[in-house]
Amino acid sequence: MYTQGVAISGRLRLYDLLPDSTNPSADIAEIVAQYANDPSGIFSSSDGTANYAGVCWSDELAAATDDGKYTDLLERVADMFGPTLSAGPLDPDIRVEDFFFAATMLGRAYLSSGDSKHIDLLAEFLLGADTLQENGLWWHCKASPFFWGRGNAFAAIGFAEALTYIPEDHPAREELLHTHLLHLEGLAKRQDESGMWNQVIDMPETYLEFSATAMIGYSIARGLREGWLDEEWRGVADKAWSGISQRISEKGELEHVCVGTGPLPTLDEYVKRPYTDGLDDRGGAMALWFAVEIARLEAGV
Repeated sequence: MYTQGVAISGRLRLYDLLPDSTNPSADIAEIVAQYANDPSGIFSSSDGTANYAGVCWSDELAAATDDGKYTDLLERVADMFGPTLSAGPLDPDIRVEDFFFAATMLGRAYLSSGDSKHIDLLAEFLLGADTLQENGLWWHCKASPFFWGRGNAFAAIGFAEALTYIPEDHPAREELLHTHLLHLEGLAKRQDESGMWNQVIDMPETYLEFSATAMIGYSIARGLREGWLDEEWRGVADKAWSGISQRISEKGELEHVCVGTGPLPTLDEYVKRPYTDGLDDRGGAMALWFAVEIARLEAGV
């Protein structure tokens, strides 16, 4: 799943940031060997885009080991998002999770292969997403027109991943950036004094949710580091980091990570959706990405 994939990617990024630490590449290669050695057997017919994004570490492990089998795996999995929107697995109900799953895989495949089919499919999908509302927030999907916290975080991180890989001269880039900025402005207006965002973004009475804050914070830190966000956004990112860092124990235990959630039929079900405290793949993986991104931003690298 993407949760484990982001964690593996984060571990590789951490080593890249701290090259004097222990190189994790050999251990990671052993963990993922079954996927890299038999890519045709990774997924079952019931798997979908959240599973495909679970190999988002492929290009980074390829770079770390100089082994082309990982880029072959990346290309194979990226092809599963196509060949067209109508024929592929991306939900026509515009589930915001897919923004991230598609962007992190198709963007990496484009960077690795140079094949524009990947980035063009991604751009077509994101340009066609029509559930951003006038308040600057995304619905979870058309069937669930509610402003779920992690749903909006998936949208933010999805656009940030897309903008990381879409070339400056791509005809879709300007519009995608405009949409992303509208969304981030909507989010910034609703950031809690603690730096956190709520389980339902526009309902401050709902609990402060960890994973959404980590993902939104990462998206802003990435935009600052890559240069498509102005320095005025630095305060929002720093505040988000302050919020989640205070909610991570010395043992890696987290506070208030919303459990896995498909589309829900009522707003009340999002409000009452339970959370976990303690160790959590989903929150921990995204916090690691955010931590490394903030550290890179601080170091200017």
